[in-house]
Amino acid sequence: MIDVELRSKLIKTIALLLFCTGWATVASADPYGIWMRPSTGTQVNFYDCGGKLCGKIVAVRDQRRKSEVGTVIMAGAAKSGDNQWKGDLLDTDNGKTYAGVATLRGPNALRLEGCVAFICQGETWSKVR
Repeated sequence: MIDVELRSKLIKTIALLLFCTGWATVASADPYGIWMRPSTGTQVNFYDCGGKLCGKIVAVRDQRRKSEVGTVIMAGAAKSGDNQWKGDLLDTDNGKTYAGVATLRGPNALRLEGCVAFICQGETWSKVR
C-alpha cells in the first residue's frame, strides 16, 4: 500500500503533467488549415500571408454559393494576443466588411467574430484538416 503523503504527491504530479500537456497542445496549435463554418457548411483555408493570417473560401455546401469559392474573407489579420488575430473580415452573406477577430480555442475550434463598435457576432468554426 502506498503511503498517504506519497500518494498525494503522486496525484498532484500527475495532475500537473496533464494540465501542462493540455496547455502546451493549445498554445502550440495554430489557425492554419481548412475550417468549416457551421451555419453554412462553407470551408475556408486559413493560411500564413507574410506573417499575418489570411482566409480564402475553398468549398461551399450550397451550390448556389459556388461563385464565392476563391473569395478572400480575411486578408492580413495581425496577431493581437495568445491565439488571437485581428483584421478585416468579409461577411459573404451581406457583402460587408467588419472589424474581425479570430480566436483559436483549442486545436479544433476557431471563433470568428465580426464587430461594429462594441457589438460583435460570430460563430465557432470546426477544423476539417
